[in-house]
Amino acid sequence: MKDICCIGHITKDKIVTPTRTVYMAGGTSFYFAYAINQLPKDVTFSLVTAMDPTEKEPVEKMLEAGIDVTLNASRNTVFFENIYFGENQNERKQKVLAKADPFTIEQLKNVEAKVFHLGSLLSDDFSTEVVEYLASKGRVSIDVQGYLREVRDEKVYPIDWNDKLKVLKNTYYLKVNETEMETITGQKDPREAAKLLHSWGVVEVIITLGSEGSLVYVDNQFYEIPAYAPHEVVDATGCGDTYSAGYLYKRMLGANPTEAGKFAAAMCTIKLEHNGPFNRSIKDILEIIS
Repeated sequence: MKDICCIGHITKDKIVTPTRTVYMAGGTSFYFAYAINQLPKDVTFSLVTAMDPTEKEPVEKMLEAGIDVTLNASRNTVFFENIYFGENQNERKQKVLAKADPFTIEQLKNVEAKVFHLGSLLSDDFSTEVVEYLASKGRVSIDVQGYLREVRDEKVYPIDWNDKLKVLKNTYYLKVNETEMETITGQKDPREAAKLLHSWGVVEVIITLGSEGSLVYVDNQFYEIPAYAPHEVVDATGCGDTYSAGYLYKRMLGANPTEAGKFAAAMCTIKLEHNGPFNRSIKDILEIIS
């Protein structure tokens, strides 16, 4: 049994900024897997993904990098276009040029882990039945962003989450940013939102607040996590996934929420400074924290 299994689609990404256009693989599972793979192997990890088998080069590169990957066949590979405007990397226009098949219970029957991190990219990636099934085998961790995206005519529209109460009652770790928090809860105050999410069944609520840091709520206690300023902001794509990887990695090793949050925040700072997934070492992370 692995400590952490991330389940999610690897994507084809077209990233457009005012200074350049970059084509690369991406998706929650992609950024999460590479980030955790850079850390000492004290936490065991596997990835379950799905894409068009004729486009499996990103999976082959992951296997070469030592990542344990299971590839399920899908009719399509998810294809995202992300256009960022100006200096604000939190603002982007997004299109989905192709969608992959949702994950099924049948695909996940032989997958065993203490924590299942669901890298949802679109609202129908994981049914409530799949989440309930995984929760019967381990702790479910969710980054909520994909649940709040609906695709119509290639354009991505923000939506509330119809099945949120059914899913959240089976969720142990939940990560949201400020916008997602308000969409789901209607609350502008992160502390009130965290308490409401907890009342819906989430054991550990993580709210990222950009340059303001992050907030963790667990066991009726709040933990405030600082943000670390990057030298320059190059690419925010995959930043939240990098945070999740660092946070869960440290929690699996017994770190408290503050320690895990600082570790995750430092990984985000490093990720912001370059294109592509997190590519540095634990030494670099600890230098930022200190």
